[in-house]
Amino acid sequence: MNRNMMKQAQQLQTKLLQIQQELETLVVEGTSGGGVVKIEVTGKQEIKSVVIDPEAVEDIELLQDLVLTAINDAMEKSQQLASEKMGAVTGGLNIPGLT
Repeated sequence: MNRNMMKQAQQLQTKLLQIQQELETLVVEGTSGGGVVKIEVTGKQEIKSVVIDPEAVEDIELLQDLVLTAINDAMEKSQQLASEKMGAVTGGLNIPGLT
């Protein structure tokens, strides 16, 4: 590997580390039931908060479905956010283990 390629690889690694740190602070929200259940997830797929409208507690089975739907919605948004951020640096290359 020549010197220029080494420098480019180091710059890419630095940018990827910066994006990974940024993803820890970015938050997306998943919802269900028209906002009855709200889940916040970081760009690193860590659940930060769960908010449930008290009226939803009356039907436990429905509430469980709403929570599951909101979590899946938030996780999907989080993964999309991570893919977009990483894709901007890697040029769309899928590098395993980076998101």
